[in-house]
Amino acid sequence: MTKIAPCLWFDGRALEAAEFYVSLLPGSRIDAIVESPADYPSGKTGDVLTVEFTLAGHPYVALNAGPEFRFNEAVSFQIYCDDQEEVDRLADALSAVPEAEQCSWVKDRFGLSWQIVPRMLLHLLADPDRTKAKRAMEAMMTMKRIDIAAIERAVKGVSSAGS
Repeated sequence: MTKIAPCLWFDGRALEAAEFYVSLLPGSRIDAIVESPADYPSGKTGDVLTVEFTLAGHPYVALNAGPEFRFNEAVSFQIYCDDQEEVDRLADALSAVPEAEQCSWVKDRFGLSWQIVPRMLLHLLADPDRTKAKRAMEAMMTMKRIDIAAIERAVKGVSSAGS
């Protein structure tokens, strides 16, 4: 067992959420499902209490704890992507609230926020050529979903109209 794992609070949908998340990324699996040994405020004996799962090699716990708390954007998970195909696949799968999309952020059907981030964007934002970095940042800020080719054009100083 790992020393630390994020615990995600769900209102009765912990197993559904964990199964969905592990279906999206390699190196993911359900590790354990714990049923409650007694009744508790938001469930009864035998209900799924926790789901331990590994997501892209990292441990998580999903807890069925009731409706008291909801996810918000103060916590999100970043998924680093190698190409546009992966960006699009994950954004399509995870985004359940298209109006909440902004600068690679999406919100899933459980209310959890994700950042679908191309690795190349991180490199461009940290580029020692601060003009290139600025162009990448400014292009990203106009996007709902990240468009790698558009960011690359912006970094080169080529407008979208010129492509």
